[in-house]
Amino acid sequence: MLGDRVFAAVVTLLAFGVVALSLGLGYYLYLGGAQAIERFGFWGFLTGTTWDPALKEEFGAWPYLVGTLLTSFCALLLSLFPAIAAAIYAAEYAPRWLVGVINYLVDLMAAVPSVVYGLWGIFVLAPFLREKLFLPAYMWAAENAPGVLPYLGNPSGYGFFTAVVILASMIIPYTTALARDAISLVPQAQREAAYALGATRWEVMRLAMLPYARGGILAGVILALGRALGETMAVAMVIGNTNIMLKLLGIPLLYPLFGPATTMPSVIALEFKEAVTDIHLSSLIALGFYLFLVAFAVNLLASYLINAFKVGGQRA
Repeated sequence: MLGDRVFAAVVTLLAFGVVALSLGLGYYLYLGGAQAIERFGFWGFLTGTTWDPALKEEFGAWPYLVGTLLTSFCALLLSLFPAIAAAIYAAEYAPRWLVGVINYLVDLMAAVPSVVYGLWGIFVLAPFLREKLFLPAYMWAAENAPGVLPYLGNPSGYGFFTAVVILASMIIPYTTALARDAISLVPQAQREAAYALGATRWEVMRLAMLPYARGGILAGVILALGRALGETMAVAMVIGNTNIMLKLLGIPLLYPLFGPATTMPSVIALEFKEAVTDIHLSSLIALGFYLFLVAFAVNLLASYLINAFKVGGQRA
């Protein structure tokens, strides 16, 4: 039928358009950062620890790469269990009238602009964490374990842990929404078969439903990780923005738990308007290119894991 052919042609064209847009984005990011990559080398720029646009004009992405990965994965760990618990409650345990409220609030949290999360972090979260967690922990460590103080860092309230909490708050809705939908799509026969065998409600959930929905749950987790990797303004407003790292075995690998840190998106946002030299501007674009590669690798890994854990007959 002519209509079917036209529809197939349109969706195919649009699908290839998405692929072309992604490849074009990566290509132009590489072109923009080529000057920095050629000057410092592909791996040299990636592993360089100095970022000095004023005097040496030397640039390295390592502190920003480590900050991006650490904040994203820590936020994912912090948000994972609350998000899945909320999804299970909304899908299986909540009264019908409450399900709509929970779903609406989850969707609302996903729609809140990141700058609003950042303002909440500045005026509410950072002061709260400083008074209730950072200062008590720092004072206790000063009296009982002074060797830990460098790993705790300045308890000002604006630093690595505050950024992790902000990121976790922002990605919970993504994991919750996809996990809730995946659990809701488990066939009713799957539940009834488990109940017929004498399983309790918890056993039905653990043995029959969660394994069936794991592909969709994992998709939500990966989507949340991608969101965390690219988050910019909320993190830049609370993370403190410094690339001074702690060393393990002589290698800079950590940021102080309470102290300031940085990420790739935040340094791009903060320094882009201040870049007055070509090499500085190229280095910032090169950071974007490496962030693109990281996101690309994460999505490839996600596709592999989702297919590997997918239950037969279900599309994650």
